[in-house]
Amino acid sequence: MDKTLKSFEQLLEILNQLREKCPWDKKQTFDSLRSLTIEEVYELSDAILEHDWDKIKKELGDLLLHVVFYAKMADEQNKFNINDVIQALNEKLIYRHPHVFGTEHVNSEQEVLANWEKLKIKEKGGNKSVLGGVPQSLPSLIKAYRIQDKVSHVGFDWEKAEDVWAKVHEELAELETEIKAGDRDKTEQEFGDYLFVLINAGRLYGINPEDALEKTNRKFMRRFQYIEQKAQEMGKAVDELTIREMDKFWNEAKELEKAQA
Repeated sequence: MDKTLKSFEQLLEILNQLREKCPWDKKQTFDSLRSLTIEEVYELSDAILEHDWDKIKKELGDLLLHVVFYAKMADEQNKFNINDVIQALNEKLIYRHPHVFGTEHVNSEQEVLANWEKLKIKEKGGNKSVLGGVPQSLPSLIKAYRIQDKVSHVGFDWEKAEDVWAKVHEELAELETEIKAGDRDKTEQEFGDYLFVLINAGRLYGINPEDALEKTNRKFMRRFQYIEQKAQEMGKAVDELTIREMDKFWNEAKELEKAQA
């Protein structure tokens, strides 16, 4: 613990020096750092998906720097400091875990999450709505998952996971109807409804749709890059390949993945 505290104190002192002496660090504001912080979160996300522990460690450090940086700038404006940030977090964790730090008993993870949402609404200055904690700027796919997850903790959910499939088929039928009718606005609306219920289906079966889609994105990219590689070996640009040649190389890439699994 002493070693950790010393390392953290050193980080705070380094940032003090940077804020005083480095032209770039002196110039930064909450607004200027915002987009960089978002970028750091995505870089951490990439490292986690790759299970690259050295990279995860590095990206966690970068994210910690941003937390300390924001607190430093707030301290300069007499708003709050890093100790206030940590203390507020400690108090929140204790308050929202009465089954650990109090006398309440829970029997499952679901009960923990349900209590968490109820306590957030009760907090002074907390969310006035179950959905109040969903950031508006979240990417739509992640936002849909978080919306569905949050309302499920207060009982707004399917009784059985398999019940969702009737809704999936219903939304697909409505989408197909609007496509045939040629109404673009209604088609877009129904496409959104279909995506929303598919995301819900993933959640009910323990699948995070963001992770699932990203894995598919990466799989597609690997296979298509194999096609590009084969085209290059043939002395062609990829758009000079026939669809039959592309399909052949695509299937080769699939077989290589199976052999390497």
